[in-house]
Amino acid sequence: MKLALVVPGGVDRTGEFRVIPALLALIERLARTHDVHVFALHQEAAAGRWKLAGATVHNIGDGWTRLRAIAAIRTEHRRAPFDLVHAIFSGSCSLVAVAAAKLLGLPSLVHIAGGELVALHEIDYGGHRKWKGRLREACVLRSADVITAASAPIIDSLQALGLKAQRVPLGVDLRTWPPLAPRERRARQARLIHVASLNRVKDQPTLLRALAALAKTGLAFEMDIVGEDTLQGEMQQLARQLGLEHHVRFPGFKTQRELRPLMESADLLVMSSLHETGPLALLEAAVAGVPAVGTAVGHFAEWSPSAALAVPVEDWDALANAIHQVLADEELRLRLAREAQRRAILEDADYTAHAFQALYRMALS
Repeated sequence: MKLALVVPGGVDRTGEFRVIPALLALIERLARTHDVHVFALHQEAAAGRWKLAGATVHNIGDGWTRLRAIAAIRTEHRRAPFDLVHAIFSGSCSLVAVAAAKLLGLPSLVHIAGGELVALHEIDYGGHRKWKGRLREACVLRSADVITAASAPIIDSLQALGLKAQRVPLGVDLRTWPPLAPRERRARQARLIHVASLNRVKDQPTLLRALAALAKTGLAFEMDIVGEDTLQGEMQQLARQLGLEHHVRFPGFKTQRELRPLMESADLLVMSSLHETGPLALLEAAVAGVPAVGTAVGHFAEWSPSAALAVPVEDWDALANAIHQVLADEELRLRLAREAQRRAILEDADYTAHAFQALYRMALS
């Protein structure tokens, strides 16, 4: 099969920086048996082409990106025909994928992986904030042959719009991120970790306020907040204002190799997002034997209360209480970790690739 995958980015030449690990794992598995061409809309500013994970990456670059992406798919199709076009993320990616598929008479698949269906006006985020975005998503998704999403809350959102969708989580590559059995806490001081870019959607202010509440109780803890800072130091300043200098570190972006030892040393992952379709960090923590507490979005909403604890969005007091609950009850912490790991391993990167390939065959039939 010859496949066209349309992605916003996450496929950097290095294979380590500016990448989406679950996306690379999927591409590598598909490329074992298929001719995979990845059309990245905005990986680099200038157009380019390179090999990655067994696939050919066509970077479209800036300037009339969507039109040039459709043209690039058509050009490659003329060299040797594609069998189908698959968008990972909706929005511009799905528009390109569905339009190219219609022009070429091919099936199209769209995977919802971001904020395409939400409208968070207070932070200027989401594909449904404006009528143009809502109209585009409605037209594109109704034109796609298959729609998928990573978690049940997103499937529910699609069903509310009258759209049938299949649940396909983007799983962890167990070869590069191997399972590690959940471990008992050894130190009195709890080790916490948060893995996400510092941005408005991840809502680190709620996280920091929860940590400040915990610090006032006398709980001994330290946290690594791992991720690229897109907020120019705002969160570091807030941490200082809340008196968290001795509790919180901001090590910045870490590659998968650099992140793994930090994850293994953690007792608990804590997430505070306003919206998630996943997140992948929850799955990675689970595979590494680390339980999680977070806001009730994506997999957290699916897994709570048996494999994670979920609290209302923006409720820092509830988040603090949930962290304290898990750290005060070792039996609960280990039980959450074991069940989370079981689920993450069942739906790993191999599962994801098999699920998508089954949908490809269905679309082609």
